[in-house]
Amino acid sequence: MALASPVDYASIIQLNRFGLLSCGNRLRCIGYEKKTRAACQLVVRATFVDRPKLDFSNPNWKKQFQEDFDRRFSLPHLTDVIDVEPRPTTFSLKSRTPLENISGSLEESWNGYVNDDDRALLKVIKFASSTSAGADCIDPDCSWVEQWVHRAGPRKQIYFEPQCVKAGIVTCGGLCPGLNDVIRQIVLTLEKYGVKNIVGIQHGFRGFFEDHLSEVPLNTHVVQNINLAGGSFLGVSRGGASISDIVDSIQARRLDMLFVLGGNGTHAGANAIHAECRKRKLKVSIVGVPKTIDNDILLMDKTFGFDTAVEAAQRAINSAYIEAHSAFHGIGLVKLMGRSSGFITMHASLSSGQVDICLIPEVPFTLDGPNGVLRHVEHLIETKGFALICIAEGAGQEYLQKSNATDASGNMILSDIGVHLQQKIKSHFREIGVHSDVKYIDPTYMLRAVRANASDAILCTVLGQNAVHGAFAGFSGITTGVCNTHNVYLPIPEVIKTPRLVDPNSRMWHRCLTSTGQPDFH
Repeated sequence: MALASPVDYASIIQLNRFGLLSCGNRLRCIGYEKKTRAACQLVVRATFVDRPKLDFSNPNWKKQFQEDFDRRFSLPHLTDVIDVEPRPTTFSLKSRTPLENISGSLEESWNGYVNDDDRALLKVIKFASSTSAGADCIDPDCSWVEQWVHRAGPRKQIYFEPQCVKAGIVTCGGLCPGLNDVIRQIVLTLEKYGVKNIVGIQHGFRGFFEDHLSEVPLNTHVVQNINLAGGSFLGVSRGGASISDIVDSIQARRLDMLFVLGGNGTHAGANAIHAECRKRKLKVSIVGVPKTIDNDILLMDKTFGFDTAVEAAQRAINSAYIEAHSAFHGIGLVKLMGRSSGFITMHASLSSGQVDICLIPEVPFTLDGPNGVLRHVEHLIETKGFALICIAEGAGQEYLQKSNATDASGNMILSDIGVHLQQKIKSHFREIGVHSDVKYIDPTYMLRAVRANASDAILCTVLGQNAVHGAFAGFSGITTGVCNTHNVYLPIPEVIKTPRLVDPNSRMWHRCLTSTGQPDFH
């Protein structure tokens, strides 16, 4: 049985009795359900934080909520299961080398450390009503409840002796712009602490059990220029071995830290590895770095690779626009990545300013009928002479025949909504006796194979550095990200419960609708 990677919709992550990671592809229906189907097909509201069952008539319900929140968002630490004493950090920007004076105590002249009690607010908007755009309320009155999460960064106390540490880096799942940037920053920051033994695990979790995939020694000289190219210097793959076998390999390799770069499914695997290490009482820190161009990881403002993917999509959208604008009754159709989340399609449409119709998985639409997509395309041809459509790969899957086949990660293989929509548009205009010239562009894999742009390169730098700081601080089973512009650490279970989705009630989706001018396709 393989180790699953990206999770489909609200997949339920669990370990079975064989110690293997399994993902059940069950859908959570939050707001919309096709009446003609037994199973829920579309999710239209994103749920970011689990709500405990609360009695709002109890005057202490806020306290109960905050206690539950603090418990769930408490970061797992090595000292939870083993006895380990902290020592003064060796990290400081005041020195060219790991900083430590003769007595072994920390230099106090630099004030650049994060206090263990520093927190950042997860939610910063106080909604006055549940009917406010994008409202995310706990109780019917939309009461303000503080939700604090741990701030990321270097601590004054660390729980490893840097000169004794062996650190590993692994990149899993598909390619994503910025992978090499993160690898590079992890290596540079580890060396700043004084770590000499750093290795890369080749081709994802497969590198732990494929005999011919040897460790790749990493240092500043090796990684200095890898950020100048796309892809992954270490290689990627989907699927993998059992959790027990991976932890056996970690023990055999004598790894003290493992940095896992990947999306939802990869983070689920990292959390399972962390749990097995805790069960064996190993002094091993497992830290995730969220990687997905779909931007679909819970609680985080943005994941690395997303900005670059949106930027790369502009070339395809602009080409489709030129083709459509230049042809008689031209219709440009662009399909972008987004299995369950339409962030790339929404942001690419917004940034283009030329898109007439934006279709995403979170918002249902009809193709035929007076309020359907095809009738609106007809209207665009009548009024402006051309049309430009941008659609996410996971949108409109209810119109296609399901194969029930899955890839190596356990993801359902989607039917091609782009080809289907292309054919539907052609047949519709033939039926009404109107000429059309449809140009279909699918730049799918081109978006993720490019080098990270400036925005993503900065984000990768921050995430790579904070991952190392988190490991040296003794945390394990965590991931690092940006919440409300602040860098934080989050327990992995809290970010893999369900993919982050576009909220159709959010201001960003409303902005997209204003930009495209499209109607409600119901």
